[in-house]
Amino acid sequence: MKIYHSLADLPASFGPTVATIGNFDGVHRGHQWVLGEVIRRARKLKARSLAITFDPHPARVLRPQTPLPLISPLETKLTLLKATGVDATLVLPFTPALSQMTARDFAAHVLHDKLGIVELHEGENFRFGHNAEAGVDSLEALGRELGFGVVVYTPRSTHGLAVSSSQIRQLIAQGNVSRARALLGRPFAIHSTPDSGRGYGTKYTVPTINLAPYSELIPAIGVYITTLTVNGETFDSVTNVGNRPTFGADSFTIESHLLNFHPIALHPDTPLTLAFLHRLRDEVRWPSPEALREQISRDVRRAQRYFSLCRSLTSAQNHKALSS
Repeated sequence: MKIYHSLADLPASFGPTVATIGNFDGVHRGHQWVLGEVIRRARKLKARSLAITFDPHPARVLRPQTPLPLISPLETKLTLLKATGVDATLVLPFTPALSQMTARDFAAHVLHDKLGIVELHEGENFRFGHNAEAGVDSLEALGRELGFGVVVYTPRSTHGLAVSSSQIRQLIAQGNVSRARALLGRPFAIHSTPDSGRGYGTKYTVPTINLAPYSELIPAIGVYITTLTVNGETFDSVTNVGNRPTFGADSFTIESHLLNFHPIALHPDTPLTLAFLHRLRDEVRWPSPEALREQISRDVRRAQRYFSLCRSLTSAQNHKALSS
């Protein structure tokens, strides 16, 4: 996948393109569906498939007083977009100047002149232009005038929930990582590096890795069944997101207890990927470290049963597929 970080980065005669515009936070099932159609249509029309997104997220420019933690920071989002098979992604710097561009100017000068769009795919709630002045009706009219087609999609839903970035953010913030997984099409994960931690793992409980401070979206405080990938090796884990209140002075941390631990090399820049699979319980202030150890043992047993069941189901599905 080619990545362009501004219109100036584009080669001459970039089009023809079949494109979709969005923030693509999370690159969830709805995004994946639209991008799949964009790719299919681009191949049919012998055009380039293109995702157009923004950095920073427009809400951070237009409403800086309201924090918006992201499901997928830019580098993660680009990795997820690449996995869809789209030919290229254009990351437009979302500046005050861009936010003030009229819908007509954006359609004419960016979509038509710069990108050579022959077909644009958008959800029915798509808005664009200064103060979100235009919707899909205006987009279709501009497309007819400028010579590109517009394909409009109705929102998708699964398990009775709308598939949207805002819905997924809400679920994750509530700790409902299982339902968020259904909407994302994969487990919610954060990418970080190790932190020095406070040493409680090896001193009182089990081998642990603490994540460095993370500024984007994290699940609600609590204990989760997770996997932690370290240098390409994935460990089953139980993760506490919270303040470790049993030990007195609260200090927020994301701490993962590795179930199948063996000694591994860790450096300050070692990449870590923590995937959240299932919420076990709330964080609790226990009366003593011994009581906490007993609870962690119970958490570990529940997690081990979870992973054992998942592997049994996967094995059965693979056997069925080979037999059919």
